[in-house]
Amino acid sequence: MDAEIAATQLEYFAGLVLEIKGETMPTANGSLNYTRREPLGVVARIFPFNHPFMFAAGKIAAPLAAGNTVIIKPPEQAPLSTLRLMELLQDIFPPGVLNCLVGGRDVGAALVKHPEVAAVGLIGSVPAGKAVLHSAADTMKRCLLELGGKNAMVIYPDADIDRAVQGAVRGMNFTWCGQSCGSTSRLFLHESLHDDFVERMLDLLKNRHRPGIATHMATTMGALINRAQYDRCLAYIASARSEGAELATGGAHPGDAHLADGFFIEPTVFTGVTPEMKVAREEVFGPVLSVLRWGREGELYEAVNGTDLGLTASIWTRDLVTAHRAAAQVEAGYVWINDCSTHIVGAPFGGYKQSGMGREESKDELFEFTQVKNINVSMV
Repeated sequence: MDAEIAATQLEYFAGLVLEIKGETMPTANGSLNYTRREPLGVVARIFPFNHPFMFAAGKIAAPLAAGNTVIIKPPEQAPLSTLRLMELLQDIFPPGVLNCLVGGRDVGAALVKHPEVAAVGLIGSVPAGKAVLHSAADTMKRCLLELGGKNAMVIYPDADIDRAVQGAVRGMNFTWCGQSCGSTSRLFLHESLHDDFVERMLDLLKNRHRPGIATHMATTMGALINRAQYDRCLAYIASARSEGAELATGGAHPGDAHLADGFFIEPTVFTGVTPEMKVAREEVFGPVLSVLRWGREGELYEAVNGTDLGLTASIWTRDLVTAHRAAAQVEAGYVWINDCSTHIVGAPFGGYKQSGMGREESKDELFEFTQVKNINVSMV
């Protein structure tokens, strides 16, 4: 699916090339006034390990379509698919148009600081985004940032419970161990359906996702990326338990002998989570779902919006008025009603607050890599 999504993005932006156009404006003095959209120059795109091939292929599309040259920096934990892509594309573009630099943080930092890099697009953590902004300030670079998420899924009493249970499991992205900025890792259940919903969700999760070796075709959930992420996730689990959350399932390394040496963690669900707990406030980036109980809508959205992050949200209700009211109240850049995780080609994706700056996957992303020049011609 990552390859298919990347191909779709390439096709989408290729179709927008002729939409990079200006406007003419009437004037009071009889002059001709028009605008042009021009490329910025050199664009650097830095992306993380969770979807390396999709980001490598898909994120070159907009800046190239806008007429820029591009340097991509793949994640140091997973660079091989990007290098293979570059091999496949090396004869497609003129020399110097599409480039790749591999390495760690020092390489990314050098790109951001370089005076001839005109814009930086980063997908990464909030600290990484802040570091890019600080560094880019010296040269006043454009920055397009898609950062972390602590995303809420809200279940109203009138929701289609069967579909919502499916959505709660799918939205958490257990398939890649919750290592996704869009994972709906905070599940807000109305008190009237809380217990039944949790029971159904745990049954579904037990039957759908168990950690396994990634190259085995029966595997539906692999390992975390490395030891650091594995230890970080276990620390969040320990924190949730110490703060009083109830472990409903998972929370440990699986017992299978053939998984003993890998960075595997069972799908983990905590109930009894409250908004002030660390596991409810910070992005785990692991297979940990926090379940929160709610009763009054006003208090609900205080909790939903009570973090510094606002990337996505998912609302489940059969009532049209409730759906629109909820979508208006939630502080998130991409909201699903009775769905989750799906991205629509051409729909702008990006976050509120510290979840980022700018929008991707749409015409907005194309225009991020252009600048507008106004031209006024006297007809006198």
